[in-house]
Amino acid sequence: MKRILTAAVAAAALGLSGAAAQAESLKIGFLATLSGPPAVLGQHMRDGFLLGVKQAGGKLGGLDTEVIVVDDELKPDAALTKVRGLLERDQVDMMAGVVFSNVMMAVYKPVIESETIFIGGNAGPSPIAGRACSPYFFTTSYQNDQNHEAMGKYAQDQGYQRVFIMAPNYQAGKDSLAGFKRHFKGEIVDEVYTKLGQLDFSSELTRIAAEKPDAVFAFMPGGMGVNLVKQYRQAGLADSTPFLSAFTVDETTLPATQDAALGLVSGAQWAPDLDNAANKAFVEAFEAEYGYAPAVYAAQGYDAARLIDAALKKAGGKDDKDALLAAFKEAPFDSVRGDFSFNTNNFPIQDVYVVEAVKREDGTFVTNTVAKVFEDKIDAYVDECRMN
Repeated sequence: MKRILTAAVAAAALGLSGAAAQAESLKIGFLATLSGPPAVLGQHMRDGFLLGVKQAGGKLGGLDTEVIVVDDELKPDAALTKVRGLLERDQVDMMAGVVFSNVMMAVYKPVIESETIFIGGNAGPSPIAGRACSPYFFTTSYQNDQNHEAMGKYAQDQGYQRVFIMAPNYQAGKDSLAGFKRHFKGEIVDEVYTKLGQLDFSSELTRIAAEKPDAVFAFMPGGMGVNLVKQYRQAGLADSTPFLSAFTVDETTLPATQDAALGLVSGAQWAPDLDNAANKAFVEAFEAEYGYAPAVYAAQGYDAARLIDAALKKAGGKDDKDALLAAFKEAPFDSVRGDFSFNTNNFPIQDVYVVEAVKREDGTFVTNTVAKVFEDKIDAYVDECRMN
């Protein structure tokens, strides 16, 4: 456990009592995957969140803010133990973050049952959007299916008849392929679930070559995506079989895949070139602060910090939880993705795009928007939420 940012000492320095100092401070537990091949995803999300805190002068909602960043190690059991420590020992006021859905499914219940406000920064499992929804959980990302649904519709619109689909065997992977199939009406040549963390795709690529589909759709975040894209290109498949994806070709993987990914398309609700003032300011500030191009995880982390800041200001602080929950519900901030609001299950209503891997004039590999697939996209599980 590493304390990244502490601004709460100011009140103590003024000689205030412990109770008074606590009332003027905010403590946030931030959970992210920060070790192993997927660590870059957590790095982006953490850096985006901390940039938002820094731009608020270290005072979200005007409260001296301490962010305790914890590495979940992509191990649900370890994450659960660390979250209990944040809730019980550190007595955090809020929780934020979480990259992977298997971790989210492990830590969600204890956080919600403690009535701690939880701002998700990435993972959006379908059960949480549906029957397990909670007034204490909001997410600045998406419901897992959304971006994959965009690629299913894109494949349908492109006229592909036969598609090979693959994803890791965990909640987000299952949501991914369910989302793709919701809008693709052609033949699924094969539906493959790989081991989470798998890095050798020779067997799957052999099957693709034998099946000769019209296209391939894959969800492989982090290091999995890096290896899959490189191996797909090396196998010569990129020249004959279009490669569609989500969270596989983005600013977390492009520094490693580079030219091998150029021209490949993905589904995303955000890209660095989205034309709105909040996004332009964010991308410029992020690259100046950290020296690399932000991915969607960074944008979501940044929005999470700005949402907390705006909700606290609207509610007049953290003490009236009902007022604070109502303030969160209104999403009182300008998102870097532009059009954004919360549905009744506290998941975003937002536009979703097809984006393409490109190389900027300065040599940086990023994604650019190609076309809008969905406008004001509502997730598929909201009607199951008991808050309706």
